[in-house]
Amino acid sequence: MIKRKLPIGIQTFREMREEGYYYVDKTGYIQQMVERGKYYFLSRPRRFGKSLLLSTLKELFEGRKALFAGLSIHDQWDWSVTYPVVRISFGGGNFEEEGFLRTNVMEQLSDIEQQAGVSSTHTTESGRLAGLLKGLNNRTGRRVVVLIDEYDKPILDALESPGLAKAHRKFLRGFYAVIKDCDECIKFTFITGVSKFSKASLYSGLNNLNDITLDPRYSGICGYTEADLDCIFAPELEGLDRERIRDWYNGYNWRGTNRVYNPFDVLLLFENQEFQAYWFETGSPSFLVDTLLNRNVTSYSLEQMHATDALLSAFDIKAIGTEALLFQTGYLTILEEKSTGGRNLFRLGYPNREVRESFNSALLQVMGVNQFQEIAHGGQLRELLAANDFAGLETLIRALLSGIPYEWHTRNEIARYEGYYASIMYSWFSAIGLDTVVEDSTSHGRLDLAVRFNANIYLFEFKMVEQPGEGGAMTQIKEKRYANKYRHLNQPIHLIAIEFSRQVRNIVTFEVESV
Repeated sequence: MIKRKLPIGIQTFREMREEGYYYVDKTGYIQQMVERGKYYFLSRPRRFGKSLLLSTLKELFEGRKALFAGLSIHDQWDWSVTYPVVRISFGGGNFEEEGFLRTNVMEQLSDIEQQAGVSSTHTTESGRLAGLLKGLNNRTGRRVVVLIDEYDKPILDALESPGLAKAHRKFLRGFYAVIKDCDECIKFTFITGVSKFSKASLYSGLNNLNDITLDPRYSGICGYTEADLDCIFAPELEGLDRERIRDWYNGYNWRGTNRVYNPFDVLLLFENQEFQAYWFETGSPSFLVDTLLNRNVTSYSLEQMHATDALLSAFDIKAIGTEALLFQTGYLTILEEKSTGGRNLFRLGYPNREVRESFNSALLQVMGVNQFQEIAHGGQLRELLAANDFAGLETLIRALLSGIPYEWHTRNEIARYEGYYASIMYSWFSAIGLDTVVEDSTSHGRLDLAVRFNANIYLFEFKMVEQPGEGGAMTQIKEKRYANKYRHLNQPIHLIAIEFSRQVRNIVTFEVESV
């Protein structure tokens, strides 16, 4: 197969097709949508190809037949009919600035009017949009295609200013309501964004949207599948460990039969030939990790979250569900699905190694652990476990905890609870890529943390105590017979009981027994 150019950062369908870039054909999904309905909404995390999908739709409805040669929709589309397209994007601009949203909308509408040859006398944004849709319909005799990209960015940018966020929501609610009012002028509507605000809060005037976010038929509409990598990108795989690619970057799931890769990760891996956290490093999760801290959400609980499809959609300014926030932004994904009582119940977890390690590193920092200390200690942690040097392990953990500033403890109530120290241990181990299982269930109870490394098994139990030795952590490990679950592996098993003190803010008891 012939190597092509890697479309890193390319979001324009025409450029990809004309300039010889790799392109993963998504037009089968587009054909299915057009044949089945008229109003669609899709939520996907950043850098998953939403803008490219809208660009593809624009070129298709405008009848650029040559661009679709060889794609699945080419012989299924009526190229004799074209449609006017109104595409609005909120992907750029500073929406934290009051008044910028209205100015931005009016500028975009003005540009579209000039390009389409439609004049407007309206002074409101909703009136101007309605006038544009009706004017295009009258001038061309064809109904209009409406494409809106990053519909939610004006609200998300302003979340730390609730008053401004609410003002933006009110503005957009009225703006989007125009689409339903102009139904007779519209051929097709597609709206995308990262989050999924409830229809009542944002789409009360546009309640006929078909939300395909969790529709299994469209699970692969954005992202790359295993088959895409093996077929389309086969020339780029030489010299790369296929299983390692899967471990690092695959795993995103929106209820389909196939899990998908984030395109940005895959393309940069092929370009640089190095495994790095490409997607994670393009965005700051500071708002997310601060929210988790303020809600006293432990880091280890993130691998034990469950939600219904309704809960995953519960995203609004006043009530941003933790599960919805993490799922919609791409830091958690669906690992397992069950149907109970007529409802879908999902078990959530990290999609892959990149997110798991990077997000836990970010969580450590928000829990007071210095980033440079975490990195330095992480290398030592692996060396100590490889040598089963438990005295050194205790010393290292003490050093890590001693580096957390006194002021951090006084400002954060979460530091008073057992879950805080358990979170630090779990996130620390996860951030350096160790194989961990939190709250590992056995027939006798639940172990706090199991770690498998270098053909050894380490079983951790954590307790918060007032006096050394009063927690009984080692007694619990033994009485609950946690080791029995792992004996069939015929590997050394190490029982590690660690007790922490609120007053000392560090370890007061560290016991190890190998069985």
